Amino acid sequence: MSSTVEANGRTVGGTEYSWCKAIRGGTGIAVLSLLLTKPIDISRFQTSLHKLQNSHPILRSKLHQSNTTDTSFSFLTSPTPFIKIESHSLNATSEILNNNKYDTVSVSPLQKILEHELNRNAWREQDRSTTGSDMLFATVYAMPDAKTSVVVMRLHVAACDRTTAVSLLRELLVLMTEDEKETNGVEIENVVPLAIEDLVPGRKAKKNIWARGLDVLSYSVNSFRFTNLKFNDTKNAKFSQVVRMELNQNDTKRFLDGCKQSKIKVCGAISAAGLMAAHSNKNSCKKYGIITLTDCRSTLDPPLSTHHFGFYHAAILNNHVMKGGESLWELAKRTYGAFSSSKNNDKHFSDMADMNFLMCKAIENPGLTSSSRTSIMSVFEDTVVDDGGEMQREDGVDDYMGCASVHGLGPSMAIFDTIRDGKLDCVCVYPAPLHSREQMQELINKMKAILIEGGKTYEEY
Repeated sequence: MSSTVEANGRTVGGTEYSWCKAIRGGTGIAVLSLLLTKPIDISRFQTSLHKLQNSHPILRSKLHQSNTTDTSFSFLTSPTPFIKIESHSLNATSEILNNNKYDTVSVSPLQKILEHELNRNAWREQDRSTTGSDMLFATVYAMPDAKTSVVVMRLHVAACDRTTAVSLLRELLVLMTEDEKETNGVEIENVVPLAIEDLVPGRKAKKNIWARGLDVLSYSVNSFRFTNLKFNDTKNAKFSQVVRMELNQNDTKRFLDGCKQSKIKVCGAISAAGLMAAHSNKNSCKKYGIITLTDCRSTLDPPLSTHHFGFYHAAILNNHVMKGGESLWELAKRTYGAFSSSKNNDKHFSDMADMNFLMCKAIENPGLTSSSRTSIMSVFEDTVVDDGGEMQREDGVDDYMGCASVHGLGPSMAIFDTIRDGKLDCVCVYPAPLHSREQMQELINKMKAILIEGGKTYEEY
């Protein structure tokens, strides 16, 4: 590593490198979009973003690639914040909202802009020049109602896992609403936190070469045996689209009570509902893959807080055989139990290098994966809980959606779940036109019905 990198940043770690490779194909663009119902002060918004960049050096870093190789990426950190906000006029916004290619289902303006941003790939061709590529972009979209706008932040996933996105939103809202005084500026940090691989405790990531070889072979062979959702279009270029699944407070409470009664986390029930919905029209046994992402911050050495921005999640892949006739809570216990057992055995650490290796190999050989997916679904171990809706609305935030793109390498559906003011709200991202919106909306409707019915009957189990 050069002295410049040592002084101002660091080389990316293994997991970050996988995202640097994946994002060229469209997987790994994180987007957080907010619908504002009060006029936005652009100057204040930019000042708030500068404070965030001061507090989190990875946000004021640029991603550099070696001039001589495709296998070397580094974060180089600026001593000062530099983000500039892009603004779209009403005419430009209208063009986006009126673009209905591949669409026969109406979606909200907020969702339409979210999808547009998921497919804006500033990292498709990594800049080899000295300028590098920014990790954070911000855009404001004017809306027909002059008092309404959509504010979007788009980030490279190497710098932003879901925990980072949640913390970023919370910190930004505080900065946007506090009194404008210089003393309210956040403390400047200058060091990009270490990569997750450098913080794994003890020997939990160690594995001998024979075990690693067998595991890589097992992952590779099993992936070709997974059952996929029916593909709609395998020829045209893929892009990310979104469907949204929302439960009211009563249905959410019953569903959460069912999870508590079954001693499982929400991810187990969502996984089970997804498997049941996908298998509902099949008469034979089928094998499906579920990827569960777990935030490792609290178990690293030293532990990190949610204030540490970056990518610190690890993935666990479990296989599940569906025969048909399974009940929600029976299957939820099984899916969550498989994940929990794998995590207790530290597979999220010991298999980290294997998963990254296979991800990169799949990216390098697109012919093998052009019409397949890594799993039927990806979920997060822990659900985001947000009870600040009333305060957000007072500050002018009427709604928000956040997720990451999946249309390169990835699952058929990635689920980003939140309990917002007591209501389950899931943003579900999928690759189009590989899957159609009608197909995925039907799947989500089945999942929703399964979760609601399960919430009504959980006491039987």
